[in-house]
Amino acid sequence: MEESRATDGLICAYAAGTRGRLEPADAAAVAGWQAGDGTLWTHLDRTAPDMHRWLGQTAGLPPLLVEALLAEETRPRLAPMHDGLLVILRGVNLNPGADPEDMVSIRMWLDHERLISLRGPRLQAVEDVRTALDAPGAPRTPGGLLTALAAGLVARMGPIIAGLEEDLDALEEQLVDRQGREMRQQLVAIRRQGIILRRFIAPQRDVMQRLATEALPWLDETDRGRLRETADRITRYVEDLEALRDRAAVAQEELATRLSDQMNRTIYVLSLVATLFLPLGFITGLLGVNVGGLPGTEDPGAFILLCVVLGVLAVAELVLFRLRRWL
Repeated sequence: MEESRATDGLICAYAAGTRGRLEPADAAAVAGWQAGDGTLWTHLDRTAPDMHRWLGQTAGLPPLLVEALLAEETRPRLAPMHDGLLVILRGVNLNPGADPEDMVSIRMWLDHERLISLRGPRLQAVEDVRTALDAPGAPRTPGGLLTALAAGLVARMGPIIAGLEEDLDALEEQLVDRQGREMRQQLVAIRRQGIILRRFIAPQRDVMQRLATEALPWLDETDRGRLRETADRITRYVEDLEALRDRAAVAQEELATRLSDQMNRTIYVLSLVATLFLPLGFITGLLGVNVGGLPGTEDPGAFILLCVVLGVLAVAELVLFRLRRWL
């Protein structure tokens, strides 16, 4: 189900219908809703230019709550406010061309009859809940909608984290046979993604745990049980991300150690070669000076003799290196 975006910021709305389930509602129905009419879910685009006015006048929310819902920078949080509950959660960004770790926030305010949710970029979890509203057992209350949205956000995180773990598994397998800058860059990218995801998912775990334990009249035992399951799942994801971060760090250290060992071996070989040719170069350089009195200048066999002496000296050096266990 694709989200539509109205000019006034209303993406979609659902209200209690005659068949005992939530049915699509238009802007007029949302504006005319009153307490006692049953459950109303209003999903809005927080970037709409008149959203501040709509929340304050049409929805009747106090200024402090409006500011909290429209804040530019948010973190997952849970706060009782204006006889209701302010909940801010985040989900992975699955929009085309976006990085999943650039998590998208959804801001919600709910009481026993009404849920108002706002988002910027599109969230797949919201569409999942909208699609499920026609299915048997779909949520019918603000508490049930909150539970479904939270579960949908967490469920969408699973494949992303599993993909990072698979990429790291593949790199660890290749670490034995392959070394290079490209592997280091891939390890850094995986570690960075894991750190960013954990930064937002860890506080979201605390929000889920508080939701499951708070004494809220609009959350029944079924909703609490589902929230506990969601909290357990997100706790497992946080633990997976911590393990992923540690594994990536260990792999980076192992790769750095191997590259350092390889460089040290190369420098060692070059040092041995330089040491081997140092006396040979000294002798040839000494005999190559352009002054009188050099021995063998008039002897035709002097060059052959010099080569033999240099060869014997090279062999003697190699034997010495061998005895000193430098080779």
